[in-house]
Amino acid sequence: MIKGQIIALGGGGFSMEPNNPLLDEYILRQANVDNPKVCFLPTASGDSKDYISRFYSFFEKQPCQPSHLSLFTPPTRDIETFLLDKDIIYVGGGNTKNLLALWKEWNINTILQKAWKEGKVLAGISAGSICWFEEGVTDSYGDGLEPMKCLGFLKGSNCPHYDGEVERRQAFQSFVLSRKMKAGIATDDGVAVHYMGEEIKEIVSSRPHAKAYWVENDSNNVETVLATRLLG
Repeated sequence: MIKGQIIALGGGGFSMEPNNPLLDEYILRQANVDNPKVCFLPTASGDSKDYISRFYSFFEKQPCQPSHLSLFTPPTRDIETFLLDKDIIYVGGGNTKNLLALWKEWNINTILQKAWKEGKVLAGISAGSICWFEEGVTDSYGDGLEPMKCLGFLKGSNCPHYDGEVERRQAFQSFVLSRKMKAGIATDDGVAVHYMGEEIKEIVSSRPHAKAYWVENDSNNVETVLATRLLG
């Protein structure tokens, strides 16, 4: 039985809502330990210095121990021990294709799966949300949106920024209806889907009216609104 948790953010958190800490505070609570160790993986952004700075700017003010893992300037040769020592691993947004390629080269995907099975909290936004599912909607190729195979820790597909980027909703529904993608979860900006093991525990939001949706291959009912709890 898988002990770990995955919290998939469609958008929001410290990088998009610097004045709205609700989602990140929620993530911190799920570790169920005092002063949890939180490691940021900024791989998808190419280790953006600004992104890393924003991570520390928020989390250094919280009751936790923040750190980050760079695959360009790794802090240690023993990355597995470094990551498995953390309570929460938080994956940033950016280019999902590059993220997965680098993770595979460095064996990060295997380490993260081990961390998940051991009971760690895996969280992430945008590319850091898509990556956990079998498939995701990505703009990684630089020419519109398209389906992409991902890690497959969670069944089905995922589409973040469902309300934040105008073309996302239509593209995801089209991919699912045409069977180019499996049915799955879409999330507005400000929404996080919280999985315990492989099952959804709850869906939470930092914004009024922001929702998550189940999208399936049914021309009569493609999109179903899912119950979402507003935080705060």
